[in-house]
Amino acid sequence: MTDHSTASPEAHDAHDESAAAGDQKIQEPRLWQDDGWTARIIKNDDDDGWAVAMIKDGEPEPALIGPWTMGRDKKNPKPLDPSAFITLVKTASEFVRRHEQQLHAMLHKSIVVDHAETTLNITLDIVPDDDFPYALLTAHNADGEQLAQVRVAATFKLSQSSASAWAANEFRTPH
Repeated sequence: MTDHSTASPEAHDAHDESAAAGDQKIQEPRLWQDDGWTARIIKNDDDDGWAVAMIKDGEPEPALIGPWTMGRDKKNPKPLDPSAFITLVKTASEFVRRHEQQLHAMLHKSIVVDHAETTLNITLDIVPDDDFPYALLTAHNADGEQLAQVRVAATFKLSQSSASAWAANEFRTPH
């Protein structure tokens, strides 16, 4: 019996381990997968052009969709290549990072107020629950010791005046 395989058993094992670990690279003209990202060239529904969708591994939706260059024949898309993929990953990563920073800024607010001869750090942390969103209003002293924490409506507006009023009211739940 003759073995027609050209790869050693060790090569098959290494390939299987790589595929099982999800490290498999795909580098095709319209699909490129590497470094935790997938770039997929798609038909642009709005016109005759093309778009590229950048999808982070494990995410159901693209992080970014942008226009893609036509090829020389003016009908088909320009094929993906290593330098284009690197640029797309950098752009999509920056977009995701900015989105995460904006979300964090929306959900976490902090104000410093002076009260009773001490400086207080008052924070509002919104918990975006689909059914019952709420927020936690917390006071810390200058040493970082938590003095109080109450649950408030997710719509609570943290400001200098609301934080000062909360401290003056002995940290009772604001209404």
